[in-house]
Amino acid sequence: MSDQKPGRQKPMEAATRNKKAPVKLSREIQARLGQQLRAMYDDVVEQGVPDRFTELLNRLDENGNKGKP
Repeated sequence: MSDQKPGRQKPMEAATRNKKAPVKLSREIQARLGQQLRAMYDDVVEQGVPDRFTELLNRLDENGNKGKP
């Protein structure tokens, strides 16, 4: 059973019913957004993957390859 009151739309139904054409961004705005995102995430990329994650991924890889020729 649904907790929705009669006559009320679910959020997703309302969103899909009121679809509008997608907004297009100019090349200038797209370039500016790209610059901002690169500036924000540059530090994260430079940090690299912590050793404990690398070790975990290697262990998972080894366990996943067991039994495969």
